[in-house]
Amino acid sequence: MSIEKDGERLTPEQRSVVELPADACALVTAGAGAGKTHTLIRRLDLLVEEERLAPDEILVLTFSRAAVRELRERLGAIDSAARFVRARTFDSWALDLLRQVKAEEDWEKRSFRERIVRAREAIEEGAAEDLYGHDLRHVVIDEVQDLVGERRELVEVLLDEFDCGFTVVGDSAQYIYGFTVPDERERAGEADRFSTWLRNTFGDDLVEPRLTENFRARTPEARVALPYGARLQALSEGRADDGRKLFEELRDTLRMRAMDLGRLDELAFDALGSHSGTTAILCRTNGQALTTSGELAKGGVAHRLQRAATDRSVPGTIALLFRDGGGTLMKRNRFEELVSEAGLAPEEVDRLWRLLRRGGRARTGGEALDLAELRRAIAAGGLPDELTAPPPADLVVSSFHRAKGLEFDRVVVVDPGEPWGDGDHAEDARALYVAMTRPREELLWLPTEKWTSVLKDRAVGRWARYGPKGRRGRQRFGLEIDGRDVHTDHPAGARVVEGDPLALQEYLEREVRPGDEVALVRDTPVAFEPDMSPDYRVMHRGRAIGIVSDRFRRDLLRLVGRPGGRDPRWPVRITDVRVDTVETVVGSEAAGSRAGLGGHGVWSAPRLIGLGRFEWERDVMEEEAAVVQAR
Repeated sequence: MSIEKDGERLTPEQRSVVELPADACALVTAGAGAGKTHTLIRRLDLLVEEERLAPDEILVLTFSRAAVRELRERLGAIDSAARFVRARTFDSWALDLLRQVKAEEDWEKRSFRERIVRAREAIEEGAAEDLYGHDLRHVVIDEVQDLVGERRELVEVLLDEFDCGFTVVGDSAQYIYGFTVPDERERAGEADRFSTWLRNTFGDDLVEPRLTENFRARTPEARVALPYGARLQALSEGRADDGRKLFEELRDTLRMRAMDLGRLDELAFDALGSHSGTTAILCRTNGQALTTSGELAKGGVAHRLQRAATDRSVPGTIALLFRDGGGTLMKRNRFEELVSEAGLAPEEVDRLWRLLRRGGRARTGGEALDLAELRRAIAAGGLPDELTAPPPADLVVSSFHRAKGLEFDRVVVVDPGEPWGDGDHAEDARALYVAMTRPREELLWLPTEKWTSVLKDRAVGRWARYGPKGRRGRQRFGLEIDGRDVHTDHPAGARVVEGDPLALQEYLEREVRPGDEVALVRDTPVAFEPDMSPDYRVMHRGRAIGIVSDRFRRDLLRLVGRPGGRDPRWPVRITDVRVDTVETVVGSEAAGSRAGLGGHGVWSAPRLIGLGRFEWERDVMEEEAAVVQAR
């Protein structure tokens, strides 16, 4: 090993990647915890400093905004012009390309999939030649094992059409997103398909260095799954081993070599809540993650339920800016006065100003924040990822898939159980491997609870609680609640919910906190719209702070609807629901103005989460009778 820039070291394996020439075509296999981000940062540094590529001659693509954020932060910390290299998600890059080559269309309203497809078509048609024909000299892509379907086709066309070098990094042992390919027949063929295309297309020009050393796992127990990496890579390439056999071996290794945490009881709650480092509880499905999160909440254990990578929310603090009533442009001094009410430290105020200016910079120039531009950025999901990403937490509950790319001091893997039917056991094995390779120090396991009654409802695409099968199928006992289930077109107090909208906004900011329990309480016993349930109020400590969205009301109807067109029996209350956060939302400008919240149509609303539990008339009557008897 040798000392590199800023006192950081490169292993011989890493140096073999970093020091490749700019026109090299490289497919890098990087195992779990192999320091690939550090290697890519040094690779970009060399391309700029020694190979003399300009930052805008390098295209860096990755899958998630979180990965983009990490790359930007790491690049910004080095003393090199490489800090000006811009990392992009596939979607943001495709959108930017389409805006430049087909500016007459409104691409922001198109779906992610359509933008990817149309960007590929634009490259094939030669429309991007003027943009990249002479100015694109190197492409860097991370996690290429997950390039499937339209994104794989986009990258293949990009590398085929432009004469540039590339460094693409992946690990077929961690290929776990095959399920995103809708056609099951095509899904099986996607594993390692991109790597095969590279080998066939570039032949002897393709170099394939490997990063095999693990820098994450610091203890023997954290390394127990690492020996399976090579076998899983061979499995993804269609060689050797059997997916079911590997899954069972990994599961046996987990239960024999990791410490058994036991049940989720008071002892486990204390162990989880008192740990000084970071901990993740990883589950095979999001349904299991919801159930585990609910148990932790009942035990009073603070934690965060990991959202999907695309599920972002804007902090509720930002809504304060739109209530000022002082016009469209906001000066720095007025901004500081308003956000100081939220108790932010001076350095946090400065950081917030800089990030908001990226989405709402006044077009006239000067040190002002344009609230109209900021509103548009919030509505379009265009705020910087540093603002919309979920806050860090000491304890995180996640599915195996959502933990991809993350690492923690301690990981508790919930026993995934036996292999399921005739499913893709190879992908099951790879997902379990991903989960077992997330810890730095400790690996534990938790026996499977009785979660067979929590299933994904195909009609609504949500997790639901089910009873045993009967003559008319399974009875529904609860429904997943997510971040889109609160009505945001009007502020609380302006529709159904009584109260002063401004006072309710202040209550949300002052009293409502992540993890607080809420209940959804039925407003009327019957539904007045034929395609929806009745309204449900969001109740926090006896106070209504919102109502459910129309989307939730439609899904509830589809879940509990009765055959023969008879009126459904609606739950009186839905419990086991919690506040995820208080967020800033965009709604009707007229409604906001009438409510006295300014004319921009921006305010705060609770964002909910949980696996809701239905309570019926009989449950409520029995509860009320018990209270009376206790008195």
